[in-house]
Amino acid sequence: MNRARRLHNEKRETVCRSAGVPVTMSATTNSRPENLWLGILLTVLGFLCVAIMSAFGKAASASVSAGVLVFFQSAISLLLLLPWVLWAGVADLKTQHVGLHIVRGIAGLLSQYFFFLAVSNISLLDAVLLVNAAPLFIPFVALIWLKTRIAGMLWLGLGIGFLGIVLILQPGAGVFHWASLLALVAGGFSAIALVGQGRLTATEPASRILFYYFLISSILTAPLAVARWSTPEPNAWTWLLGVGVFMIASQLLLVMAYSHASAAKLSPFNYSVVVFAGFIDWLVWDRVPNLLSVAGVVMVCAGGVIATIHHRRTNGSHRPMIPERAAQPTSDLVGKGGLP
Repeated sequence: MNRARRLHNEKRETVCRSAGVPVTMSATTNSRPENLWLGILLTVLGFLCVAIMSAFGKAASASVSAGVLVFFQSAISLLLLLPWVLWAGVADLKTQHVGLHIVRGIAGLLSQYFFFLAVSNISLLDAVLLVNAAPLFIPFVALIWLKTRIAGMLWLGLGIGFLGIVLILQPGAGVFHWASLLALVAGGFSAIALVGQGRLTATEPASRILFYYFLISSILTAPLAVARWSTPEPNAWTWLLGVGVFMIASQLLLVMAYSHASAAKLSPFNYSVVVFAGFIDWLVWDRVPNLLSVAGVVMVCAGGVIATIHHRRTNGSHRPMIPERAAQPTSDLVGKGGLP
């Protein structure tokens, strides 16, 4: 009995280390020496994958619905995650936080659903930027959900960020698009998902959080995908595959990134996704933002970074604002971008 348990623990330790997850399986505990530059590289690569995934989603949205996109994203990611989960052992999927996983899963899939609705109508840069405004919504979610007070300096970051959103939306200037509000709704749901994920990371390993997110999202979007199904164009199958592959790639890269350096040091690099999205938007769709939009992008990024750093200084790294994940999401996790 003891030998079997020891072998299971050794296998689990090997899997955790190979995936960049701490041996304790707590996303906020890291026993290995910090490697900041490697952490930055993995973070930037992770959010490059988020930008590519978002571009594939925009390309596919011309022939498939948002529900179909979220289903393929989750189902493909789940299939690609299964080898890791099975190698770690099915016993590692046991959880005492089913309700929290469900809340996080629903918020995450709604964030992705509204994002895909938005990106089919507005520029890739605007959609990615607005959904990644999630750090600006997190203090309000934490205030309502966790009763966490919004400190004085945090208001500065929020004010800068929301002013940037106004510059991007440019209401009354003849460039406002209703779908921009959908991207903001996606950012709000992303904030809920990230706060839920922040609570889960205290006791749950990254593999378990990702597994339940992709499983819940796949199950809940399957009926929607069937109801709205229409045969995709030939090229759309490539885009759908890319959405799933780059989603799981982004999440695994971010898991590894946060095992090499703290989220407090890496979180400013989350906004590299905006740079990548802007470059892809220009390269593929020949879209160049105006000066007000550029100023808004800078202000939203600055506000999000200020809000994130200030939250960590006042609440401690054990209460992550943007969890050690999994952008989102996380991606989403994590992040996730604005990833769940």
